[in-house]
Amino acid sequence: MKNLLISLIALTVSIGVRGTSSGSIDWSAHQWQAPLPTDSRGPCPGLNTLANHGFLPRNGSNITIAIALDAIHEGFNIKPFTLMRTIAKVGLLTTDNTDNFALEELALHGTLEHDASLSRNDLAIGDNIHFNATVFATLNNSNPGVDYYNTTSAAQVLQQRLVEDSLINPNLTNTIKEFTVRIVESAFYLSVIGNVTTGVAPKNFIQIFFSQERLPLEEGWHRSDVPIDDDNFSNLTGTIGDAITEWAPSGPIVCPWIRLQPEGDVSIVPVVEGTDDP
Repeated sequence: MKNLLISLIALTVSIGVRGTSSGSIDWSAHQWQAPLPTDSRGPCPGLNTLANHGFLPRNGSNITIAIALDAIHEGFNIKPFTLMRTIAKVGLLTTDNTDNFALEELALHGTLEHDASLSRNDLAIGDNIHFNATVFATLNNSNPGVDYYNTTSAAQVLQQRLVEDSLINPNLTNTIKEFTVRIVESAFYLSVIGNVTTGVAPKNFIQIFFSQERLPLEEGWHRSDVPIDDDNFSNLTGTIGDAITEWAPSGPIVCPWIRLQPEGDVSIVPVVEGTDDP
């Protein structure tokens, strides 16, 4: 299982950061603005935040791979190396457009969007695009008694979310792909909003990031002075993964899968019974 997890992270969702300091950004050009009712927003709080700060088009539409990579690079200090480019390319599977997508299209179930989110309902339950405070309460209330989240609390939240979600959505999709994406998302909020070396992030920063989809600049946040790259980010994903002591695939699909287009075609990688490898 662990070897498969490492392979999937390496193949699909590793991310990193460039070494540009916060001071090089003209933040006056990237002040937070609430989206208009006509603006497109999706299930990813990170991309929504980039649009709210004008690193992505504020209307959330006509996003090409190049635009997405530049925005993530500039706003979050993330290097657009090969594996990050893979994620951006997967985003194009959610649309019939040839070279661009809108943020709301990323809600297509089975590409990047998944069940047991940290802040969204499952598609089978209802709204899988907008922030849900009840869902977020699991992360929001985690690691009691201190003012930070860390890799241990992140792993506990992932396990708890699966338990909670299975009670209201017994058919939730929970393959090794979803397991891996959830771990990467947790490492993302700890590193981009917190510290990639320690895996610690202030609670108030994380709460603002998820609930308001805003960079907590006024509260003292700044981009990491340590470049977040494949090595230190992978250390975080590995630490979180190692802390998850109980996990098994469940749901109507137990093999890694991906939806290839909005019309619904799905590609499934078969897993040999009795092994962890596809």
